[in-house]
Amino acid sequence: MGTLRILALAAAALVAAFAAALGSARPVGVDAPRGRGEVGIFFYAWYGNPARDGGYIHWGQRDHAPPGEIASAYYPMRGPYSSTDQRVLRAQLTEIAAAGIDTVIVSWWGRGSGDDARLARIQEEGRRHALRVAVHLEPYPGRTPASVAVDLLHLRTKGVTDVYVYDAAQTPATAWAEVLKPVEGFRVFANTALPGFAKAGGFDGLYTYDVYVYNGSSFPRICASARTLGLLCAPSVGPGYDARRATGDERVRDRQAGARYDSMWRRALAARADVVTVTSYNEWHEGTQIEPARAAGAPYSSYDGAWRVRGKRAQKAYLHRTAWWTSRYAATLAGR
Repeated sequence: MGTLRILALAAAALVAAFAAALGSARPVGVDAPRGRGEVGIFFYAWYGNPARDGGYIHWGQRDHAPPGEIASAYYPMRGPYSSTDQRVLRAQLTEIAAAGIDTVIVSWWGRGSGDDARLARIQEEGRRHALRVAVHLEPYPGRTPASVAVDLLHLRTKGVTDVYVYDAAQTPATAWAEVLKPVEGFRVFANTALPGFAKAGGFDGLYTYDVYVYNGSSFPRICASARTLGLLCAPSVGPGYDARRATGDERVRDRQAGARYDSMWRRALAARADVVTVTSYNEWHEGTQIEPARAAGAPYSSYDGAWRVRGKRAQKAYLHRTAWWTSRYAATLAGR
């Protein structure tokens, strides 16, 4: 038997073993996954500054020089903060909970990463605010269905039962199905707009994440198809997109003084979304954040003018509008 064939069989056996373990083990120390009608928000805990971390982390992308010059089209109300600062984390989760959000979906780059190390602190703070914590499983180097099987076992020990797999369609559905179809006690969502792919891959649902590509017009079609296949539909809404300072990407989705955010929410509700996911709380690089921003002058944009508010009131305009939409979502569900 050839070497490649032996390696392939060994990998398949490894996947099967982990899938069996996932299927037989029960979640530890967590509530059962909730039903329909949730709101989740994508959250990034990867920022650092000299006072806490010995240097600026993520704020200086593309040769920017914090604190005055950061890799974002907007400037945080809190300045270039550290995600390891417990006071910052507490304030952030307080805002998220006040906005009517149920679940914080934490960007996670694999076992042993900084995100993995910070997960317990986020969960502890989340419990203070009655927030569930899910994981946004990023495409870390070497990510495969076999490695994700190990990740799920690891996350189960941490009490995580909801996992959102970013860029899931980069791997064939058949490969995902080997790992996911036997799994119990998890809800695993695929980042795709193709319900057929999610179903074939053994996922429980799907989400779109990208608020540049998806403006909400396709949400009704996507969710209707997902329901037909017995999948949860978790379309992603967001205020806009501007990554020019962080990545050089010249594509922009203007916020239109809040009108774009309203439009996406409206379409998610019209699609009867099972879960509404928000992109994002604090992805400052891509300009999708709703975390408070302050007017810092050129070259930064601000939230001034959103829903006709300006100055200090505008700093939290997107959080206040999110609270309005989550309340309306709950009312819509109650009237079904």
